[in-house]
Amino acid sequence: MLADDHLRTARAIGWRLWPALIRHGLRNASISLVTVVGLQLSTMLVGAIVVEQVFVIPGLGSYLLDAVSLRDLVVVADVVMVLVALVLLINFLVDALVILIDPRLRVSSGERGEES
Repeated sequence: MLADDHLRTARAIGWRLWPALIRHGLRNASISLVTVVGLQLSTMLVGAIVVEQVFVIPGLGSYLLDAVSLRDLVVVADVVMVLVALVLLINFLVDALVILIDPRLRVSSGERGEES
């Protein structure tokens, strides 16, 4: 990591090691961190159904499993739709954060195909 081009360039123009690591290294490392945290949040959200059932905690997961056992398809569809919406919201927030962190992913108005 210390031999990456952006850190080597920052050191060559006179930055000390720690400011260069914080400014450039932390930004590049945070892209992967944000992505993994978003994936883990989605997994934990869906995994909460199992935890609620095992530890007999009332919540959305136990409500879903009760509806499945009673064959209440409307409730099952609604709860699954809420869970899907939450996972999509988490993925959208992760994508927005990654675009904010990494300036290479931003598209200027000239690159979108619009005429000036």
